[in-house]
Amino acid sequence: MKAFACIAAAATLMALAAPASAQFAKPEDAIKYRQSALFVMSQHFGRVGAMANGRVPFDAKVAAENAEIVADMAKLPWAGFVAGTDKGNTKAKPEVWTEQAKFKEGHEKLVVETGKLAAAAKTGNLDNLKTAFASTAGTCKACHDNFRAQ
Repeated sequence: MKAFACIAAAATLMALAAPASAQFAKPEDAIKYRQSALFVMSQHFGRVGAMANGRVPFDAKVAAENAEIVADMAKLPWAGFVAGTDKGNTKAKPEVWTEQAKFKEGHEKLVVETGKLAAAAKTGNLDNLKTAFASTAGTCKACHDNFRAQ
């Protein structure tokens, strides 16, 4: 029985240590995953943007809730940019794979900026939110310009 427990524990540890690509049965699954994460992030970012740009009344609680979701979602899609996901139903440019260091830098910057957005939203100050929103939007745009086909 001890041997079985050791084997099971070792198998579990190996599975946890597997590369991100092992999370997806097919490349299409990885593409859907990253697109879904980015879609959810964009929906909540749009809600914050509507307040930052004066299209809807500012509600500090709603802004903070949505900005927190944006910050959490910003950490997720990157696991879906694995080998074999450069073809199919994707708008990702080849540069995602040929300029991986630059792409990773953009991803890391987005995680930092969305964290700043969440922190600014928690202050309840609309001016802080506007500043953080503009900076985060610029980071999004830079990545889209470099790595997303229209």
